[in-house]
Amino acid sequence: MWPVMRGAAQRVLASVRAPWSAVSVPVSTYMRPASHLHGARPLSTTSTLQVTLQQAMRGARRPHRPPVNRVPALEGCPFVKGVCTKIFTTKPKKPNSAIRKMARVRLTNGRTVTAYIPGEGHNLQEHSVVLMRGGRVQDVPGVRYTLVRGALDFGGVVGRTTSRSKYGAKKPKDTV
Repeated sequence: MWPVMRGAAQRVLASVRAPWSAVSVPVSTYMRPASHLHGARPLSTTSTLQVTLQQAMRGARRPHRPPVNRVPALEGCPFVKGVCTKIFTTKPKKPNSAIRKMARVRLTNGRTVTAYIPGEGHNLQEHSVVLMRGGRVQDVPGVRYTLVRGALDFGGVVGRTTSRSKYGAKKPKDTV
């Protein structure tokens, strides 16, 4: 049988027991896939499910925590439509100094969030229908969403010549 194990190895193997006996078996033997049933040898000698004794003792191969959802109000969608309930301004955190334009938006999924109004100048007012995307404002706490310029009731930036696609601005007419 197997040599007597002490310490961490004993605790690891105690958790992996064969269902038909009270004897501990090595993890690699217990979890080996039945490749002989298919009539061919496996492509790899180590399965992704197999954990070596050293890996199990040091705590490797644990499942990772899922990443934190930074835009929960979007519910997995790239954009969400909403109605502005309040337009207001706020100041950023130190060391920055400005007046940031914000909108309180009631979304079609029932949530109400605070969103940033990008660009210079806007035509938004209460009850304007807007399109919202993810994207936080780095210097305003709690604002994780941005409104999309040039979509629905929200007009593009007037007189913008560079980065026009980000601000919903039309191409300027060529005057000769």
